[in-house]
Amino acid sequence: MTETGVETEPGIKAIRLRHPWRNIFAVVLLLIVALFVADAAMRPAYDWPAVGKYLFDQRISQAAFITLQLTVYSMVIAIILGVTLAIMRLSPNTVVSSIAWVYLWIFRGTPVYVQLAFWGLIGTIYQTIDIGLPFTEPWVSFPTRVALSAFILAIVGLALNEAAYMAEIVRAGLLSVDSGQEEAATALGMSWFQTMVRIIVPQSMRVIIPPAGNEVISMLKTTSLVTAIPFTLELYTRSRDIAAVTFETVPMLIVASIWYLFFTSILMVGQYFLEKRFARGIGDRRPDKKADDAAASLTGATPVVGSGQPTVVLPPTDPPQGDR
Repeated sequence: MTETGVETEPGIKAIRLRHPWRNIFAVVLLLIVALFVADAAMRPAYDWPAVGKYLFDQRISQAAFITLQLTVYSMVIAIILGVTLAIMRLSPNTVVSSIAWVYLWIFRGTPVYVQLAFWGLIGTIYQTIDIGLPFTEPWVSFPTRVALSAFILAIVGLALNEAAYMAEIVRAGLLSVDSGQEEAATALGMSWFQTMVRIIVPQSMRVIIPPAGNEVISMLKTTSLVTAIPFTLELYTRSRDIAAVTFETVPMLIVASIWYLFFTSILMVGQYFLEKRFARGIGDRRPDKKADDAAASLTGATPVVGSGQPTVVLPPTDPPQGDR
């Protein structure tokens, strides 16, 4: 019996809906994975002893370090150039925005392998690099092949291609910030540089970081294409050259894949923490745990009053001032 004298029935017990087909599908997937692993462990073509032998080979580790260098140097240049191109694309000056658009059109519209092959032929197209005034004798002149090594050409080719994609990522991030933010900053007397550094860029980073992190990971794998220059000291080409001598192609591909997976795993962890850092204050898509607990307390055992009629449960309110 309640205080009003109305007899209540037991609370409603929620029963979770069962999905047996999901469990069956999960078991089938686990069996497929187990069969694949067991088959790979016994298949002679993989030659796991050879994988272990060359995994930490000095030539492979040096090539892995060079691959990291190509990734870092190219991404630093690409980010700087990409931010510049993004600002140019947003410029009200038609000439400036058009030049940026043409750059993006060329480097996004042609394959990166073709671009790298073009940079490999730059010494044939331009035999010398001349510094001076146009249509006059150059002040300084030196051979292109001496000034630009294959390593530098690989960095330049990768960076210029990646800058086109980074420009669009940065532009999308800047446009995601409401224009009212810039207007408010201007009303407070902040300069354009202060507005960008303190207001626009911090808010746009939550949009920029996820695709930019994906581009870094993609850059790491794209370094395998610098053989078009040709540059043969990075990870994939180096493992391929070793396989050409030892006739162990599959094990060397596995060795290169393990190194790529190792680097990408580290980059993915870094990307996760960067996303978490710049997403502070935006809000989590998952409901708050306290809100879940409160909802559970309201809906977990709702009493039923009278003859089968549900009772409307209201959230608790603050007591009147006089009752405190």
